[in-house]
Amino acid sequence: MSRWRPAPAASTAIITTEGQARLKAELDELWRVRRPEVVKALAAAAAEGDRSENAEYTYRKKQLGEIDRRVRYLSKRLPALKVADAGPAGRDAIFFGAWFAIEDEDGHTQRLRIVGPDETDAPKGWISIDSPLARAALKKRVDDEFEAPLPSGSKRFVVTEVSYTG
Repeated sequence: MSRWRPAPAASTAIITTEGQARLKAELDELWRVRRPEVVKALAAAAAEGDRSENAEYTYRKKQLGEIDRRVRYLSKRLPALKVADAGPAGRDAIFFGAWFAIEDEDGHTQRLRIVGPDETDAPKGWISIDSPLARAALKKRVDDEFEAPLPSGSKRFVVTEVSYTG
């Protein structure tokens, strides 16, 4: 049995205007605020002497590595993203950026929004356009039924609302 795994599917390079602003703010905060603080703390820890037994020094090195890794990722990802700032012409169907409500077979209702993979947030109900539920819901209108292949098995839903304002 080998360790080889196929490469994961590339995520869709699309983002909402608000999502792009959040990522830019995160990059700016990491680069201008957090990184200088950690570098200063790392220099202070290094000045204490023996680095091999200095837990503060080791912690700050790890923290700096994590910040640099995230900065590198955001610096490469932001230029590659396409901002979807204009909504679709027909606002009665589900497309990227849409807020929509669905009801499952058991009568449970969910309010979701389709966003880019870089801005998903489950507690807010923001799902990635690459998710099976979002792919199944695309182009559906109010009262349309669809089936989505979920990890727990296939499930049927009915669209009860579609809007493009939060």
